[in-house]
Amino acid sequence: MSEEVITLYQAVGGEPTIRALSRRFYELMDTLSEASHVRAVHPPTLEGSEAKFYDYLTGYLGGPPLYTDKHGHPRLRSRHFVAEIGPVERDEWLLCFRRALEETVPHPKLRALIWEPIERLAFHMQNKE
Repeated sequence: MSEEVITLYQAVGGEPTIRALSRRFYELMDTLSEASHVRAVHPPTLEGSEAKFYDYLTGYLGGPPLYTDKHGHPRLRSRHFVAEIGPVERDEWLLCFRRALEETVPHPKLRALIWEPIERLAFHMQNKE
């Protein structure tokens, strides 16, 4: 007897959930006063950032490799060197992501599976003290 293995992308609901997560993440970044520092390192409009984030998360969680198909290897750290990311920006980014995750992914175990590597990634992206 074999068990079907599904990806996190499938487990959370696929495209609609990842789209909602990406949209809510950038809505929070754009509206929360406690996210003003991380918002300041982004372009005036967040549409392009949201689209790239959706593409990245889709592949990162085991869905279609949208980001790499469109942009090649993510090279996240080097792509983000144009923005100064210190502890404040990192923590504000994580605040927005955690809230968006809690609002869009109802199952706590799935949220935990997503949160841990995302938190490590945010610390990896920090490029200033």
